[in-house]
Amino acid sequence: MALSSWTWFVIAAAVIVALLGAGGILALRQLARTRRQLASLTHEVETLNDQLWTLADSEQRYRSLVEAQGDFIVQRDGARIIYANTAYAALFGAEENDLVGSEAQLPQLASRALRTLDGGARSFDECLATYVGERWIAWIETAVPGPGGRTLIQRVGRDISARIADEDALVEARARAEAANEAKSRFLATVSHEFRTPLNGILGMSDLLADTGLDGEQSTYVQALRISGEALLALVDDILDFAKVEAGRLELVEEPFDVVQLVETVSELMAPRAQAKGIELAAYIAPELPAQLVGDRDRLRQILLNLVGNAVKFTDAGGVGLSVRRVGRMVEILVSDTGPGIPADRLEVIFGEFEQLDHGPGIRHAGTGLGLAIVRRLVGLMDGEVRAESRLGEGASFRVILPLAAAPGAETVPIPHWPEQHVLLASPAPFAARFLWESIRATGAAVSVAASVEAARATLAGERPVTAVLIDHALGDGAAKELAETVREAGIRDCLILLSSLARRQFGSPQAAGFSGFLIKPVRARSLYERLGTRFPQILPATGKSQAARSPVRKPLNILVAEDNEINALLLTRTLERLGSSVIWVRDGREALQRIEASLAGAAAPLDLALLDIRMPVMTGLDCARAVRTLEAERGRIRRLPLLAVTANVSAADREAALAAGMDDCLAKPLERAALLRWLDHLGKEASRTLSA
Repeated sequence: MALSSWTWFVIAAAVIVALLGAGGILALRQLARTRRQLASLTHEVETLNDQLWTLADSEQRYRSLVEAQGDFIVQRDGARIIYANTAYAALFGAEENDLVGSEAQLPQLASRALRTLDGGARSFDECLATYVGERWIAWIETAVPGPGGRTLIQRVGRDISARIADEDALVEARARAEAANEAKSRFLATVSHEFRTPLNGILGMSDLLADTGLDGEQSTYVQALRISGEALLALVDDILDFAKVEAGRLELVEEPFDVVQLVETVSELMAPRAQAKGIELAAYIAPELPAQLVGDRDRLRQILLNLVGNAVKFTDAGGVGLSVRRVGRMVEILVSDTGPGIPADRLEVIFGEFEQLDHGPGIRHAGTGLGLAIVRRLVGLMDGEVRAESRLGEGASFRVILPLAAAPGAETVPIPHWPEQHVLLASPAPFAARFLWESIRATGAAVSVAASVEAARATLAGERPVTAVLIDHALGDGAAKELAETVREAGIRDCLILLSSLARRQFGSPQAAGFSGFLIKPVRARSLYERLGTRFPQILPATGKSQAARSPVRKPLNILVAEDNEINALLLTRTLERLGSSVIWVRDGREALQRIEASLAGAAAPLDLALLDIRMPVMTGLDCARAVRTLEAERGRIRRLPLLAVTANVSAADREAALAAGMDDCLAKPLERAALLRWLDHLGKEASRTLSA
């Protein structure tokens, strides 16, 4: 049966409703899904916004930090600016955006050398004319990747104008200091010259006066005059030496020198000062020390003179000892005394400038207080060390350690071999007795030391026979002669008396007093070995001609003296005349040149020697020497006239300038008679050889 229309309508409606319900459900589901996606997208957008804010904040902080550093940053593609920070733009007086895309450059005023760094970066400094004035900027330039694979040049710079200004100020300050130091050196040289010129007259005239046959009282006054002059000269030398060391102008030389001769010369030079105070000065050179060392002899001599002079100055009883030994690869110098000693808290202080010890009220020692300061600085320049050792009331010792190497081929000083001998040494001297004991023991001989006459007589009466005796005059004149009589009665033929140079002049004939000979204190080791063992077996090498050999008679010399100072001219003239020479005096370099020219032309008597003061009016001694050498060259003379510079300037530079000008030697004021005598002997021998030929 066929369905009715209504049934079909109901079925259709149900189908439609079902379809609509299914579609609604699908739509609802899709709506829920869409809502979820929308919520997710919203969350992602919020997250991205947060990240963008974070990045922006981070970039702002980074930019703030960079700008706060004040560094200049610029990136260029070729010459075109693609980035510039605020600090860099400020150099142009512009904004950052104004520079981007431009090829703006700042004018360069100066620059320093470019330096390449690790990684290929480059560094350089330049001075630029900026909107705010001249600025020195230190740049670091690197290559960085840019868009499109291009390479950009990035420069990061920092303002170093303040540092450059400080450097310039330091350079200027150093220049001012050097100029002031140079001015001080010129001032000191001038002061030295002005001091030494009158001192030359004082000391020289006192020498001439001492040779005129004075009575005892007059000799005392003249000696006091000379001592005062020498003290003033020592003060001038101390101040000059300290100034040279302080300014760093003191240059050391490295050359071989005879250490034995140096030590003995220093001790003999200081001995009269010590003996005048009634104290002993003794020196000892250890036998293991090489005969020649390499170093600066003159500076070492200055160290020894300062230390020994200081010890003599502060010692009023007893003596001073100077010893030099080898300690490993070093040389040890020890200067000891029996003076009042040094407090423990002053052992370092005394090496300071202008430091002097205070030994109580009313006790005052002359001097600048620079001697030990100079010693420490000189020792420091030699890479050595110096220290003081002392106990109050027990004397003091100054120990110097220096790295002085032995000269190539240098050997130790030869000593004799006396194993069978027994030497008696009678001496109360604190250092001389010990040093002589060491010198004699080095020969293998036995040595007995007696500090008194009674002890010496007890040794003479002992079981072991004595073969030689040394008697120190410090025992007393009468006691020494009585002991010599005892020695002679014992049948001992070698009996020497030890005398100071002053006592030697007053002692009379040693042989008449019962001695076989004498030795002058401080005793030289060589003299000790030669005189003591005249009957002992000897192994000392021959010394050549005897020192007592008569020197050849010197031919009278014709000498020109060019000196503007009348007192110094009188001193030179009288000294040379006393030495047997004929003297011609002129007042300036021009007169000297005219006189020498006349001599070369045969219009005047020939000259054997010319003494030229360096500082003279009209023409200086140096200009005169140059002119003389030019004249000799023009005339083709083979034999040059000896020219000696006489100057109160004592620096090495002054000496070098004199020699460069044509001088043959440079003599310092106050003039030493011995230096003049050496030249006269040298020229006299040459003249004698010429005549004999």
